[in-house]
Amino acid sequence: MVRMFESVLGNVIDERFSGKLHDLDHADRVEYLTIKPDEVARRRLRMKTDKGTECAIALSRNQQLTDGAVLYCDRDLAVVVRLSERRWLSLIPSNKATAIELGYFCGNLHWKVRFDSDLIHIAVEGPVQTYLDRLALMIGDGKVRLVSDGK
Repeated sequence: MVRMFESVLGNVIDERFSGKLHDLDHADRVEYLTIKPDEVARRRLRMKTDKGTECAIALSRNQQLTDGAVLYCDRDLAVVVRLSERRWLSLIPSNKATAIELGYFCGNLHWKVRFDSDLIHIAVEGPVQTYLDRLALMIGDGKVRLVSDGK
């Protein structure tokens, strides 16, 4: 059976999905469609999830696939788009206290992070602007400096 998707429901960073996706992920009930970054502009795709489910995507012109796009989500299953090359938002906190504050902030939002010397890298799973909006106060106050926006 082929699953057909004609719209993007939202993104994994949207509040309405975060809890449900967290629970489904722990139950191994999230399937991922991995696409190359240069294919996000395509409106029609046919591919298999990481668990072998065959999927067909046919989006309208006003919708676009992004990293973290949720194509399906109910109480038993979710289908999420992943880009094959992860983008990272790189930040440098001004001091140790700010580093702890930033780490706590990222953890509360369930953002995936990695650490490299003085840098904190945040995995971008959706529009970069969403992350920048959430970090605006810290960046605006000079507590955190943006090193790279992952592009």
